[in-house]
Amino acid sequence: MKPRGRLDLPARMSDAPTRRVLDALTTSGIAVRFVGGCVRNAVLKREIDDIDLAVDKPPETVMRALEEAKIKAIPTGLKHGTVTAIADRGRFELTTLRRDVETDGRRATVAFTDDWLEDAGRRDFTFNALYADADGTLYDPFDGRADLAAGRVRFIGDPDLRIAEDRLRVLRFFRFHAWYGRPPFDGPGFDACRRNAAALGGLSGERVAKELLRTLEASASADAVEGMTEVGALDHWLPEYTNTKCLRALIAREDKPEALRRLAAILPAGADATAIGKRLKLSTQESMRLDVMLAHEPAIDIAGGPRAWRAQIYDLGNGLYVDRLLLAVDAPGDWRAALAMARSWTPPELPVSGGDALKLGLKPGPKVGALLEAVECWWIAGDFSADRAACLAELERLTHAA
Repeated sequence: MKPRGRLDLPARMSDAPTRRVLDALTTSGIAVRFVGGCVRNAVLKREIDDIDLAVDKPPETVMRALEEAKIKAIPTGLKHGTVTAIADRGRFELTTLRRDVETDGRRATVAFTDDWLEDAGRRDFTFNALYADADGTLYDPFDGRADLAAGRVRFIGDPDLRIAEDRLRVLRFFRFHAWYGRPPFDGPGFDACRRNAAALGGLSGERVAKELLRTLEASASADAVEGMTEVGALDHWLPEYTNTKCLRALIAREDKPEALRRLAAILPAGADATAIGKRLKLSTQESMRLDVMLAHEPAIDIAGGPRAWRAQIYDLGNGLYVDRLLLAVDAPGDWRAALAMARSWTPPELPVSGGDALKLGLKPGPKVGALLEAVECWWIAGDFSADRAACLAELERLTHAA
């Protein structure tokens, strides 16, 4: 593989923990290069989250080199050539150069190699096959840097063959477009996704949900979702899908992306959140939150002003109220002021309890709960202004009137 220019390494790729890992490997005669996402983001001068390294020796050799340098080495996936190194709180994933021996559309049987071009050729998209040496020398065998500059997500080689190796690449095509692409979609890749979308039904819900939620976090997620819908990629996993109108409005409102809320934005009100959660293997908490976001009631009353906002924040809780508020894109009123209140106002606790009712001579039972609920409704209607003495008086009044 021949060099194709140089890269100014950002601090994360040249700091002390990174140098420590690189030095440990090279001292042991192991060739190592940055690969994939960290190189891609460095080219774009975007923030780097994780550092992946490609090495030309088997994982057992890599582990010995790390351990000799007093670096913690975790055998993350020796079968697939992956070792995780932890140095000075820095975490690095090291993977031996590989070639595919056999694939079944979900997982691959690999063999290790020392051929960098062979390793690059088994990757999915051109800009994910970027490599860089420790001095910034850049290797770009498939013109991935040009594709990044053009906002083009392009499969390496034959798109149908790439997808046949791993059907999840249909979803990855749209996820990477959401994060790195610009319209229009790459034609050959888009057409291949259309031809292979029906096979997505055989994937696991966890894998699909992970890709879908990561896609939704991107600023251009609406375009990607529309593309996924056009090729039929959501037919099996999200047949409830409506359109991206609410999603686009939500993205314009949010100050930071929230994937589950954006998922709710492409679903119809009243959709079965439990069924969707089971299909996508969401957690119980995520499914319950989705259920609240998709519920018809309560309708968010923004036009009612601060009094109505406080009542609904008390009813839903601050977090779920924010969800419902941001999704209520057609509701009139000052949603920004309502949002500010939801993030600053702490709902009070009802000043009276069941113990207070029992002191009035009531016996434990449903009547106590009904009376407390009546007091609570009165207290909320008064915009939470009544203090404990006033609430006790109202409780006593209702008790005598009952």
